[in-house]
Amino acid sequence: MSLRLRVLASAACVVLLAGCGKETPPAVDYSGPVADWTAYGAAPGGGHYSAATQISRENVRHLQKAWEYRSGDFRAAGAAEIELVPGKKQPLPATSWQMTPILVEGTLYGCSTFNKIFALDPATGKEKWNYNPGVDGNQEVLANCRGVSHWATSTPTGAHCDSRIIEGTLDGRLIAVDAKDGKPCADFGNNGEVSLAEGLGEFAEVEHAVTSPPAVIGDRIITGAFIMDRVHNHMPSGVVRAFDARTGKLDWAWDPIPPGQTPTVDANGKPLYRRGTTNVWSIISVDAANDLVFLPTGNTSTDFFGGLRDNLDYYSSSVVALRASTGELVWHFQMVHHDVWDYDTPAQPTLFEFQRDGKTIPALAQPTKMGHLFLLDRLTGKPLFPVEERPVSQGWEVPGEYLSPTQPFPTKPAPLHPGGIKPEDAWGFTFWDKGECRKLIESTRNDGIFTPPSLQGSAFFPSDFGGNNWGTPAIDPVRGLIILNTLFMPSTITLIPREQCETGKDPFTSPQFDTPYCVKVKPMLSPLGVPCSAPPWGSLSAIDMHTGDKRWEVPLGTLEEMAPWPVSMIKGAPNIGGPSVTAGGLTFIAATPDMYLRAFDSETGEEIWKAKLPTGGHATPAIYRAGTDQKQYVVIAAGGHFGMPHEPAGDWLVAFALPD
Repeated sequence: MSLRLRVLASAACVVLLAGCGKETPPAVDYSGPVADWTAYGAAPGGGHYSAATQISRENVRHLQKAWEYRSGDFRAAGAAEIELVPGKKQPLPATSWQMTPILVEGTLYGCSTFNKIFALDPATGKEKWNYNPGVDGNQEVLANCRGVSHWATSTPTGAHCDSRIIEGTLDGRLIAVDAKDGKPCADFGNNGEVSLAEGLGEFAEVEHAVTSPPAVIGDRIITGAFIMDRVHNHMPSGVVRAFDARTGKLDWAWDPIPPGQTPTVDANGKPLYRRGTTNVWSIISVDAANDLVFLPTGNTSTDFFGGLRDNLDYYSSSVVALRASTGELVWHFQMVHHDVWDYDTPAQPTLFEFQRDGKTIPALAQPTKMGHLFLLDRLTGKPLFPVEERPVSQGWEVPGEYLSPTQPFPTKPAPLHPGGIKPEDAWGFTFWDKGECRKLIESTRNDGIFTPPSLQGSAFFPSDFGGNNWGTPAIDPVRGLIILNTLFMPSTITLIPREQCETGKDPFTSPQFDTPYCVKVKPMLSPLGVPCSAPPWGSLSAIDMHTGDKRWEVPLGTLEEMAPWPVSMIKGAPNIGGPSVTAGGLTFIAATPDMYLRAFDSETGEEIWKAKLPTGGHATPAIYRAGTDQKQYVVIAAGGHFGMPHEPAGDWLVAFALPD
């Protein structure tokens, strides 16, 4: 082509397309299925799966912001103070909005960081109503609301509260409001609320909170609670309770005391739940067809010293299956014995159908902070692949403590985390900071994964952030995949004798009152502020749900917002959040400190789209196709995270869709 023709062609591009290379988006295909998102994990058993197909691998690059909603609730770091240690006030951390909304009966429902319930038009984000239960955010340390739940009568009459939105609050209440107008359900407890303090004894408000949405099965609402870590040895009970969805009356309670120990009651015969027991702070799953409730249990007080537990950690760091109708124990499977690492079970036990030899086995997938993914028969709790009890580090140097001689290791899937860091693994940008990291690693007690906390200081990799955490996993039943994100950030953990403790001064030191030791958990960073382990520091993986084999693994995110170029281009960033998947072959996830929402090809792990968020999106996306305008939306809460100090705290709920 001559120069003259090339100039004419360029001019034509400008006139016709306002610039060559600008692609006209294809017409939206409205023939696919309409899909709701009726529970936190999309289904009562989790999975984060949407049957919507309108957004596909071929057209996802045309996604654009459709609407934005601001909840009005967030707190910047240091905006308030609280007295956790007597006589010493300390600044409260920033809020972290980890909320995933639900779409039910044509309305999108969610909760703000401080528990304001709201109802939105799913196609426009316009608020229909909101209800504020009056939580004092300045009294809550880890302020967070992951979502709300829905219950409806099986025989609707049109009466008020036939359809209800259910929420657990940071100050320990269970709330029920009408789904249509947001007004409290007067017949539920005391004018729409039930106190969860009954039977717990005296405790400080910050020690007990509901941060995850209650489970709903039949006419029962089932909830556990978050119990503050590392404070003292007599925290409130981790009891899990079921309440009547109509009246709010207690139906049953599971007090997680070991077999052989007798529950206690007060002078009036009412239960007094045992203090310090394991709690269920994460997301509960239910299996209505089999009358089962699955609990991911946390740790027993205190997290890093177990010498005074009196076997109260019998159900800690486990999956526990209860009979939904009675609360009776069916089975439990423990992922960590005598957990002194805060390796509580963080993620929702996620239900799927496992295929073997032409048979279908009801199963569940349970990620852990160790990066161990356990696949279990959900009717019996038996592993679907062999689990080996392997010897782990012994030689306990701390008086009054003991260690489990073995820990369970799944043979399949293979661990998603290396499970330990050696001096030769030290990493840095220069010989100097790499050498300093090597010295730091060499200074620790270091026996690989399950190295116990020590007076010397122990290598802690994976740390208590994971491995995997609460946002995983997503299940793609079409492609037979379990998709989950993993964190690789080493720490050190040190026990400090009580007489040497100076709690309240160092943000990395926690008191563990009523035990002989406070504890210091600190990221293992080089003098330049980067992890002492080599990148990637975060990944996204797909596991074949039937064979346990890894299909693919890719780095997740970059350091774009944390470091200058070219360091900013390092792939694989620290992450906290979770993925959601679609029948259209896409995996959506934010979770990273570069503040992007991304789409990956679920078949290959290829990143094929991303969009910048106003701040970090550390929630799992909700994906639905609205019945009002027949469009598919991907919605993510962006509120920043207290663990990512460069991210501003915020209150954005952002929706993406294909252009008209």
